[in-house]
Amino acid sequence: MPEDVPARLPARFSRRTLFAMAGGGALAAALAACAPGGSTTPTPTASASWMPPAKPMAFPQGFVWGAATSAYQVEGSVTADGRLPSVWDTFAARAGAIRDGSTGDPAADQYVRYAQDVDLMAGLGLGAYRFSLAWPRIQPTGSGPANAAGLDHYRRVVDALVERGIRPAITLFHWDLPQALQDAGGWAKRETALRFADYAELCFDALGDVEADWMTLNEPKTHAFVGHWYGAHAPGLRSPDVAAAAVHHQLLAHGLAVERFRESGAAGRIGIPLNLVSAYPLDAGRADGLARLDARENRLFLDPVLKGTYPDEAIGSLPGQLPARPAAWMTVQEDGDLETISAPIDFLAVQYYGVTGVDASGNETSIAPTSAATWQQIKAEGLYDLLMRIVRDYPAIPLLITENGIPDPTPDLTVDDPERIEFLRTHFQQAARSIADGAPLEAYYVWSLLDNFEWAEGYQQRWGIVAVDFQTQERTPKRSAEWYSGVIAANAVSAS
Repeated sequence: MPEDVPARLPARFSRRTLFAMAGGGALAAALAACAPGGSTTPTPTASASWMPPAKPMAFPQGFVWGAATSAYQVEGSVTADGRLPSVWDTFAARAGAIRDGSTGDPAADQYVRYAQDVDLMAGLGLGAYRFSLAWPRIQPTGSGPANAAGLDHYRRVVDALVERGIRPAITLFHWDLPQALQDAGGWAKRETALRFADYAELCFDALGDVEADWMTLNEPKTHAFVGHWYGAHAPGLRSPDVAAAAVHHQLLAHGLAVERFRESGAAGRIGIPLNLVSAYPLDAGRADGLARLDARENRLFLDPVLKGTYPDEAIGSLPGQLPARPAAWMTVQEDGDLETISAPIDFLAVQYYGVTGVDASGNETSIAPTSAATWQQIKAEGLYDLLMRIVRDYPAIPLLITENGIPDPTPDLTVDDPERIEFLRTHFQQAARSIADGAPLEAYYVWSLLDNFEWAEGYQQRWGIVAVDFQTQERTPKRSAEWYSGVIAANAVSAS
């Protein structure tokens, strides 16, 4: 294993985070059978004693139910209409980088089949669809004028959604950096943040007449850590210092994009999607280790965006920290950056997949069974704890859950997915519980609408509520899609 990769971590990571996410209770036991293998500290104890009421839990009138995808995972057509390579095209071409040797072409072929997919969404009753724009389609080299064919495609997508009464939720960047920008240094360089602001402005000018929820950079933590520290995602680098620089420059890019959004006069609102966890100690006496891990996983992103500061505990050589050099970390920051990063946003997008634990030494540890994605340890109550922690520790802001989901137990094509139904049911219940206790939660997007290219796992994990036969591209809603459609129609989730 390369020197920069901690020995305790597996050689391959499958998705958005690198940490073990833990859970318990009846759901965790059921999942174990199908698995293949503010304050400065988080709340140290879980709320596991809570039980859902016997009657269905209703959501507020106007609550938005949606589903999400990302460009490289579903679009395919990687050379169509002037698109040039992204870091994911380059990474997927490396021998051994992707579990099954596949790439994002054709994925779910949504570049061609988007109208069919919009009809499918409307049939399920979705109120919103979160998708990402492919930077290499709009600015193939990451700078210069817009590629008209790329923008025209997304215009058609947006118009199709609006015509069917589905609110667009548009993510500007979901990890597919133009390869030309990576060749110039990528997120290790400040210049990339400036180029992102220009790209964002092109998108706002082209699509900003439509009422939409705009999101800047998807999960900057995952892209920085998994792509630049652990090397298991594109661009495949293994340097904690580069990962730290990527954190800062992505957050700077976010702030600059928010400024351009305000200047553009675009309709709708803007925020950032952050993948966050609830962390729990195995040893209640190790609050220091818990604080460091929480600083790395949560506060390194929440604090600068919502408070204009970085936590001191996130960077360093102690257990739970990002092991970058503090001096190098300070060097990438310039006067005024935090003011830019903390430019007011209209909502915070929360992406939740599970929890993590801290052992007696302050190291991250597993604390419950996993799903088929071995990094994902499931605890539905952790969602409630996370949302209430944000309410407690940060300035008031509307909250959206923009990703939450689980893979099928095997990569086999199936429409029978009882594990996903139970996963979503218990998480929806915790969302409703948080709203009842004061969380300003306005929307919930299931990950994912479609089975897709699952990053380093290729096509070996299926996260969709709609099954995709990758040979024929036939779409078939799974049992979970039917169940979800019922939740949407009732705007409520039942106890069982």
